[in-house]
Amino acid sequence: MTVTTLSPIDARAEIEAGARLVDIRDPDEHARERIGGAINLPLARLHDLPQDGRPVVFHCRSGMRTAANATQLAAAAGHAPAYILEGGIDAWRRAGYATVADRSQPLEIMRQVQITAGSLVILGVLLGLFVGHAFFGLSAFVGGGLIFAGTTGWCGMAHLLQWMPWNRRAAA
Repeated sequence: MTVTTLSPIDARAEIEAGARLVDIRDPDEHARERIGGAINLPLARLHDLPQDGRPVVFHCRSGMRTAANATQLAAAAGHAPAYILEGGIDAWRRAGYATVADRSQPLEIMRQVQITAGSLVILGVLLGLFVGHAFFGLSAFVGGGLIFAGTTGWCGMAHLLQWMPWNRRAAA
């Protein structure tokens, strides 16, 4: 079965006609901002999708994750029609449709990784320039960690950040 891409207007019409809206992002992303009525089923949990024949509209943040996993999404929908919200929740918001935002939730883990890694690289460069050349090693260490995370799919910094007190909240 194939997956059809829908504009936010067409996706909303499908949802209003009874299609199930499925957010494939991670729970921390869903807790921070979501489309009302969407159920959160990250890619690893798609097997939990009820097989009741209802059409399914899948979405992520920008549409890239859903497009990259279209085959898996079609399989998860079974024999029901499967759709992807073109442009994801970002396009939904740009079309003027409401989202449920909870800014009290922490930033998504990967955004925290990006902020932390970028800050450590800049810190390493500045310390290397103004204090001692050995501090360039900090930037090299962070860069190596990012390469390792990209090639293996395991990010030590993300696991460390998940233990921080601000990330211990229960997701909505």
